Amino acid sequence: QVQLVESGGGSVQAGGSLRLSCTASGRTDRNYPMAWFRQAPGKEREFVAQISRGASVTFYTDSVKGRFTIARDSASAKNTVYLQMASLKPEDAAVYYCAAITQRPTVTGTRKYTDISDYDTWGQGTQVTVSS
Repeated sequence: QVQLVESGGGSVQAGGSLRLSCTASGRTDRNYPMAWFRQAPGKEREFVAQISRGASVTFYTDSVKGRFTIARDSASAKNTVYLQMASLKPEDAAVYYCAAITQRPTVTGTRKYTDISDYDTWGQGTQVTVSS
């Protein structure tokens, strides 16, 4: 079983930057496709970014392309995924969740998985607040 813990959330002014981290524990003998989702008050949880098992393929929702970067550190810290967020806007404010596909070993994450139901493991979320 895998557990995910996010960190790095906080409050910034519009135009600022934050880096979120998601660390997996438990069964981390192999890498998993991982993603970030976010949920603003009164809205559904939405896909933000995804990274494949080998970190060679990434996907982003259109609203964050060019501003957010997803990366993973698979060398010294297996299954640690980061979301570097720059040029933050008030509409980026949300609770950000890390997610992973751990129950389907054949899934590499080299194609896009944007539905909540695609992911079987979730973190508890970290709050990002952006003031204008």
